[in-house]
Amino acid sequence: MPWLVRDEDVLAVAEVAGSRRRRARGLMGRQDVEGAFLIRPCRQVHTFGMRFPIDVAFCDRSGLVLRLCTLPPRRVSRPVWRSSFVIEARAGSFERWKLRAGDVVEIKG
Repeated sequence: MPWLVRDEDVLAVAEVAGSRRRRARGLMGRQDVEGAFLIRPCRQVHTFGMRFPIDVAFCDRSGLVLRLCTLPPRRVSRPVWRSSFVIEARAGSFERWKLRAGDVVEIKG
């Protein structure tokens, strides 16, 4: 399974949405998410059909974190036009990982 990495430090296990169907479904209907969920391509997310709040990191092609937000269920994020992919995780995860705008992340493995 792939890993979400920042400066050679493993932040979490990463689940990558590899198909259009998987991207469309995202985390809807799940009770929880372990680690991080990556959606590529993506510029905006919603939390309709979700049962828990999430942290969202919008990243450019190089993995630079452009914007972070936390969304409760039944909300829509603002679009981030330079975003190439997003990382979603249970709310509070980014604080534990000390993930900040300006960090560079990558998926390895």
